[in-house]
Amino acid sequence: MPTAAHVLSHLGDLARGTTLRQFGLSRRMLSSAVRDGTITRVRNGVFATPSAPADVLTAAAHGGALTCSRALRLHGIWTLEDDTNPHVWLGTHGRNHHIACTCTCTCTGHYFGGRTVLGLAPLEDALVHVYLCKGDESFFVSIESALQLRKIGAAGRARIRSRLPAKARWLVDLARTDADSGLESLLRVRLHLLGIRLECQVDIPSVGRVDFVLHELLILEADGAENHDSASHRHRDLLRDAEASRQGYETLRFDYAMIVHDWPVVEAAILAAVDRLRARI
Repeated sequence: MPTAAHVLSHLGDLARGTTLRQFGLSRRMLSSAVRDGTITRVRNGVFATPSAPADVLTAAAHGGALTCSRALRLHGIWTLEDDTNPHVWLGTHGRNHHIACTCTCTCTGHYFGGRTVLGLAPLEDALVHVYLCKGDESFFVSIESALQLRKIGAAGRARIRSRLPAKARWLVDLARTDADSGLESLLRVRLHLLGIRLECQVDIPSVGRVDFVLHELLILEADGAENHDSASHRHRDLLRDAEASRQGYETLRFDYAMIVHDWPVVEAAILAAVDRLRARI
């Protein structure tokens, strides 16, 4: 017979005792596994492996599922920001087990519709919840990340769209499957709202693939720290910009801090460059 730890690992590191008993694990066997430290008791009737993520345990202690940004990150999805505290999906009529929670109870409870699970919200649910909790930009960068990683397909995309308010469905329609980073997604959705259309992921001879091109002559690059911080990468970027200039392009390059924290500066630079290009045409 498989051990309690093995079954829990197979079930995603956390489960109710009633589920575990379907695998032949009696109350006595579960209590023994808790005593020897191979599993932990999250609260009455809920068990986990010692390696289960702390935020998932916190959500389960509350009687719900971890959702929003922290859940998306556990699913491997890029998020615009982290939650300052765990967000717990309790379902429409869920009960929040505050007494069982081992944190200082700074958790944010969400009573979104649907039947919640225990532990970690499924990806589609977490994407819908991040829209309801944080709005357009946070949702857009995360759904483009999920599409680029092939973690949701056409059917999942349609389900997510149907669950959003009508005013938000354009975000799903705008989302692409080839966004290279969350920064690109954020830049694109903000420029879309300014009425600026972009060519995305454009291959330019002798330059390579660039993030965006406007009006056939303006290159926009969104530089994430993970790809552009080293001296070698910086040198490569400068060589690309020089070759683009030789071919008649103007390049505007923005990093994470500028796009996320200094957007008015970025917006002004792009609009001024667009005005210059229009004057040349």
